[in-house]
Amino acid sequence: MDQENMPKHIAIIMDGNRRWAKQKGLDPKIGHKEGAKTLERIVRYANKIGLGYITVYAFSTENWKRTEDEVGALMLLLQNYLDDYTKRADTENIKVKVLGDISGLPEGMQKSIYKCMERTKNNTGVTFNIALNYGGRDEILKAVKKIASKVKNGELELEDISEEVVSNSLYTEGQPDPDILVRTSGELRTSNFLPWQIVYSEFIFLEKNWPDFEEKDIDDIIEIYKKRNRKFGGK
Repeated sequence: MDQENMPKHIAIIMDGNRRWAKQKGLDPKIGHKEGAKTLERIVRYANKIGLGYITVYAFSTENWKRTEDEVGALMLLLQNYLDDYTKRADTENIKVKVLGDISGLPEGMQKSIYKCMERTKNNTGVTFNIALNYGGRDEILKAVKKIASKVKNGELELEDISEEVVSNSLYTEGQPDPDILVRTSGELRTSNFLPWQIVYSEFIFLEKNWPDFEEKDIDDIIEIYKKRNRKFGGK
């Protein structure tokens, strides 16, 4: 792929797993399994084409409202996914990072997360961010509390609080903001996903459900991005 004007970071709201399953008369859990297969292919492709970062919305803080059976199946699927990446760390060269309130997850899931992040931390390929038990407002709230604590303890002066300080207090510390935000399934919302980070992202909404998403869609998205005139508030 032509690296000229390539985005550094693509964020994806992987919507439509349940809708895909319903349209085919299948259990929602089958939709999530197919969505996981799609995700694996897309992350490998992102690594292949030299993308720096890919961030996906895997499980929001609001998703706990779903049925216990569906949440349990999702958690098991995600945990197996992380364990598999840990085993393939040396061959995939993908760096895995989990964004979200890890402390609010089951103990087994927490162990899998820390093991996977530790095992892949020195990999030099794409950084694969998995937003898990993630809420954008909650992320900002935690950042505000972290900054306030530093001010209270005398580690930071009030006048020194800047956008950079806030950015470095978020889960995505040290990473570039997403150049592109993609949402599948035809929905036109950001749904509490990376509200600080996507202020200048290019939004691309696709009608297709996530399990039908293909490598070619990444190519098409990048071509759309290259044709857009990004002014960042300038003329």
